[in-house]
Amino acid sequence: MTLDLLTIGYQIQSLRKSKGYTQNQLGDLVGVSFQAVSKWERGETLPDIATFAILAEVLDTTMDYLLHGGKKVTEYKGRKTMDDIKKGINCLIDMGNLLGRENLLYRCAIDGIDEKMNMEIEDYLSQPYTYEAMVAEAAIQCMMSGYYIDVKDIEKAFISEHWKQVVFDFANKNQQ
Repeated sequence: MTLDLLTIGYQIQSLRKSKGYTQNQLGDLVGVSFQAVSKWERGETLPDIATFAILAEVLDTTMDYLLHGGKKVTEYKGRKTMDDIKKGINCLIDMGNLLGRENLLYRCAIDGIDEKMNMEIEDYLSQPYTYEAMVAEAAIQCMMSGYYIDVKDIEKAFISEHWKQVVFDFANKNQQ
């Protein structure tokens, strides 16, 4: 990947100004001098990796977004609905009901999820609040993979205000 320092610098400057920060204020927030911020914005240098992570957080964006000069990083793969995401989650429940919880295929699927996500997925899916946590996680993973989810669809999909807000915030921040 070739980095365009001028484009990255312009993106840093644009986000800084949109937050209403001076170079001095941004420097204070990320722990560098205003001169360092000025050099970034002119495309002369880049922040070191630790500072870059702090910079992205302060500017309420991602490192990828900054490194790509404000261009979308993830390739658009299409739309997903929250109903489709819930159907996908419900397939796990249905698999256990249809095949039996002792069935080898079901056990491998569940055990694999438990191991990879360090959890007990069957317990999570059996409680309404944690079921919605799994729906929220699946929605965020879809968006991270390049799928678009309409925020109006997110609004209708959750009973829990917490999970609705988590997914809504992620969508607003990452689906630009």
